[in-house]
Amino acid sequence: MMSDSQFWVPLSQIIVIDILLSGDNAVVIALAARNLPKHQQRWAILGGTAGAVGMRIVFAAAVAYLMNIPYLKLVGGVLLLWIAVKLVLPERDGGKDKETAARTAWWSAIGTIMMADAVMSLDNVIGIAAAAKGSIMLLSIGLAISIPICIFGATLVLKLLGRFPTLVTGGCALLGWIAGDIGYSDQAIAAITAGLDPRWHYVVAGGCAVLVVVVGHGLARHMARQRRVVDIAE
Repeated sequence: MMSDSQFWVPLSQIIVIDILLSGDNAVVIALAARNLPKHQQRWAILGGTAGAVGMRIVFAAAVAYLMNIPYLKLVGGVLLLWIAVKLVLPERDGGKDKETAARTAWWSAIGTIMMADAVMSLDNVIGIAAAAKGSIMLLSIGLAISIPICIFGATLVLKLLGRFPTLVTGGCALLGWIAGDIGYSDQAIAAITAGLDPRWHYVVAGGCAVLVVVVGHGLARHMARQRRVVDIAE
């Protein structure tokens, strides 16, 4: 049996890790769900949280193997970068069939959330697994604790996005930062990054955050111009 210190100290570490890293999942869930109708937002949050926890369970079972796959984090970082740019873009016109458009938007939001969860949950599981020190019970508790944190966090962020739309850009920039951070920490490029000044880690992450905002808003302006041309032609 584990002593009190062997249980409560790692558990407190796991709770802190959950609060810090589950926030990333909460942000992407809220961003992806922000354009959905109110009744669909709730289901998107629940579905996104279930997906995040499901990914963590899968990764927890294979975390030692996953950590040794070269370029996994690098590819994941690039994927998350693309997702962040996509979330900057405004909602597209769904056409005349509003019911079909609503269903499509919901599934699109869930797909976006699942892809982002797959990338961000890996670091979460690695952190929890390290704090759990091989204890299946602590690992399970850590995964269970992440569920209400994700739901509460996503609900709170969604309300903030509705009240302050400019926060969308900040949220997407945060995802860009996380993408750069994940990609930079890939073990396949460790030989290159090991010889660099540690501050380059922040330069890369910050550059990715800026890239998301610049590319996202550039594409949004391009889409707006295209819509105006179509409207004039009609």
